[in-house]
Amino acid sequence: MVPPADFRSYYGRPIVRPAVWRHDIAAYLFTGGLAAGSALLAAGGDATGRPALRRAGRVTALGALVASTYFLVHDLGRPERFHHMLRVAKPTSPMSMGTWILSAFGAAAGVSAVAEAAPLLPDRGVTGLARKLLPPLGTAGQYGAAVTAPALATYTAVLLADTATPSWHAAYPELPMIFAGSALASGAGVGLLAAPTAQAGPARRMAVLGAALELYGAHRVETGKGILSEPYAQGRPGRLLRAGRALTAAGVAGAALGRRSRVVSALSGLSLLAASLVTRFGIFEGGIASAKDPRYTVVPQRERLARRSGEAP
Repeated sequence: MVPPADFRSYYGRPIVRPAVWRHDIAAYLFTGGLAAGSALLAAGGDATGRPALRRAGRVTALGALVASTYFLVHDLGRPERFHHMLRVAKPTSPMSMGTWILSAFGAAAGVSAVAEAAPLLPDRGVTGLARKLLPPLGTAGQYGAAVTAPALATYTAVLLADTATPSWHAAYPELPMIFAGSALASGAGVGLLAAPTAQAGPARRMAVLGAALELYGAHRVETGKGILSEPYAQGRPGRLLRAGRALTAAGVAGAALGRRSRVVSALSGLSLLAASLVTRFGIFEGGIASAKDPRYTVVPQRERLARRSGEAP
């Protein structure tokens, strides 16, 4: 009898080529989620008559989107590559759809953020006309951004899961949940940081919902994928994700305790923002680590083949 073959790869080299993306893409994941969460915060603040939340959400959404676009274009290497992606719309390509989502969101968020400057314009002539027209246009842009925000927050998760990178691909059911929760938590962090405690009620509720989604999804990824959970629990990715859990818990606790303390509320907002940042980097680096080790490609393949052989009649 021939003994079962041990795991080997050719000189220990990776079987799946690791993604060539640099940490610009990890930052792009974070800023895109922050823009989406801030747009939802702005819409909620406007709908409930909380101008501080609306203002903070609108301005942060535009600023985060500009940063996200910069990180994406910088990683592409040549700025015209972003423009070239707009020449076609390919529904089967997460990157193509993401480019259009990013552009649509950017136009809406830009209008809503510019509208915040309307009260500063002189009330005469052309500027007076702009002062009258900008607020309704800003409201329309704000709700347009809120409608596209869920797609902006989650398409990057689909983009990662659609690759051959083992630990990203295996986590395709959970990554959108993690990214959506992270976006909500970061948007809540902006609200807790920028708004008075009397106006921060929606931000606190966003923090609880976002933290629940993020923590549940991260737990599933770190414990429910067999050997492919290892890259998320070991080394630098594991440290980042554990830090993200601790910061998220601290942020939610601070949001609950900071109803009357502006300082505690602001600190909890910073904690949620930091949690979103390290979580995105942890997911990014966990996937890269799984592609570099051939064991994470071969062992799951052999397990799937063994299961299929056992199921065959």
